[in-house]
Amino acid sequence: MKHFGLLGRGLVLILLLGFILSPQSFAPLFRPLTENNAPAIYNHGSLLSLTLSHLTIVFVATCASTLIAVSLGILVTRPSGAEFLPLSRSLVNIGQTFPPVAVLAITVPLVGFGEMPTFIALFLYGLLPIFENTLTGLAQVSPLTRDAARGMGMTPTHRLVHVELPLALPVILAGIRISTIINLGTATLGSTVAAKGLGEVIIAGLQSNNQAFVLQGGLIVAMLAVLVDGLLIGLERLATSRLGGSAPKVRL
Repeated sequence: MKHFGLLGRGLVLILLLGFILSPQSFAPLFRPLTENNAPAIYNHGSLLSLTLSHLTIVFVATCASTLIAVSLGILVTRPSGAEFLPLSRSLVNIGQTFPPVAVLAITVPLVGFGEMPTFIALFLYGLLPIFENTLTGLAQVSPLTRDAARGMGMTPTHRLVHVELPLALPVILAGIRISTIINLGTATLGSTVAAKGLGEVIIAGLQSNNQAFVLQGGLIVAMLAVLVDGLLIGLERLATSRLGGSAPKVRL
């Protein structure tokens, strides 16, 4: 079953690279979706360039979400920061429950059009899964393990870095994976505020009633999600196998 998954993702990778590097080769497949001799392949820009811009903004926003969410998770699981847990949870919940479209509408007057409003929306939207999984991962560390580390003379910082975080890593990675997949789809909204990304292809299709464009933008995002999901699942399994444990319990 594992080999079928690898084979499937390999085929998706080949198909994705073939399409974004040589889109005109696929024109016959999309031509039936066009009307009045409209172009069958998106022709307002490079699909490769848009794909790279899309991945870049998702990557940067996810890195920022990871840095803040993991730091908050560590802080509120320490005795000195436990009182901030309700406040921290409320803040990251706001980021998840506030619609990304509303975040874009609020931030554009403050920071202007372009990538920054999209980055802020993705950053806020990606906090919750990583924060909750950090809490879960750290809470799953056995008290016996903590006591053993303490008995060996480890300082609180050494116990966190060398014992707790490594044991919690598979669960934290699961949260990062969920956040990344959510952001890959949400980032298409950024094109409504002039951010470069695959949303441009979808919006161009909607404006010109060209279903081929809409399908192309959606397919590239879906294939990216499949590949990124597979890559991060592989990292989770590697982290889990290094610990000699079972698959992590994921929280959302």
